[in-house]
Amino acid sequence: MNVTAVRSRKRVLHIIQNLNYGGMERLLADIVRHIDRRFENHVLVLQYVGRFGEGLNEFATMHVADPLPRWSMLWPAPLIRQIRRIAPDVVHTHSGVWYKASLAARRAGVPLLVHTDHGRQSPDPFRARFIDRRAARRTDVIVAVSDALAEQLAATIVRDRRRIHVVHNGVDTECFRPRDDTGILRRDLMLAPPVPIIGSIGRLEPVKGYDVMIEAFAKLRRLSPVDPAPVLVLAGEGSERRRLEDLAAARGVGSEVHFLGWTDAIHDLHSAFAIFAMSSRSEGTSVSLLEAMSAGLCPIVTDVGGTAKVLGRGLRHRLVPAENPDALAAAWLDALTCPARREGDAASARARVVESFGLAPMLRRYEELYDAPAA
Repeated sequence: MNVTAVRSRKRVLHIIQNLNYGGMERLLADIVRHIDRRFENHVLVLQYVGRFGEGLNEFATMHVADPLPRWSMLWPAPLIRQIRRIAPDVVHTHSGVWYKASLAARRAGVPLLVHTDHGRQSPDPFRARFIDRRAARRTDVIVAVSDALAEQLAATIVRDRRRIHVVHNGVDTECFRPRDDTGILRRDLMLAPPVPIIGSIGRLEPVKGYDVMIEAFAKLRRLSPVDPAPVLVLAGEGSERRRLEDLAAARGVGSEVHFLGWTDAIHDLHSAFAIFAMSSRSEGTSVSLLEAMSAGLCPIVTDVGGTAKVLGRGLRHRLVPAENPDALAAAWLDALTCPARREGDAASARARVVESFGLAPMLRRYEELYDAPAA
């Protein structure tokens, strides 16, 4: 390939911790795979590549960061040198690396830096606010993935709200489409076809509220007239797994709550789920939720962050308040005992994502930001 032709494209460097599962990581991989070829993609991981990096070298030059010293929050010299070697026109940072990457990018002389904030705790811990305010001063464009997150950033992190742009997450609606049950999940868990599966996919971390979900499931099992009784399937990994397993056992539903860990078989899960559940305490715009709705699943999710925007008016009745296991259990019961309404809402969920949360609008917005002159 002609070197001059390659360099004539605008070079975009994404910096992220790793690409090993998670909505943010999947989103970055989708941007790199599908963005207009007038951009030359580079991806720099600070830890290791991971699952979503598999095959990504066809679309981007992959880099693993040189080891950083303990004082890298003050002076990330190896990262500065690596950014200078890559020589990007734009650096795009993602949650978790903002401060360190923005410091290194500015010291490396990058003219435009874009940061995407994929979600924050509400309220933010003081330390996070303190660090991110300083990162924001070095950042030309700050992307919030929901309107609610943009308001939070403007109120607590970013003084000049003109630098905040809302870019809603998008998913590949052809890849995530309704499918007949493959039967693989039921075979693996030894579940009969009539058993309804309430499913969730996400990180097992406190912000995701899976303790609330397990409490709600225990209430549902005690009170539910549904026959056969439902099971709960949680796909994901995180620091809370052991505590959640102990909680399920303590509530008497240890054998009905199935912890799968991370899995690549997302289509097998979606095709088997009767309901997609989310009990988050805080969210930006959940990629897992968008994928499940695109796959034609009825969502029952907590009304936090950008979830109300994702569901829209037509599915507002499927929102429940956060930290309320009674409300979540009642919403599940309603969906399980009214299958016709549930299936109608599943179709509406698919239509909602196809109309408003596909990949193309998201990619166009990022392309516009990359093409913008330096602030």
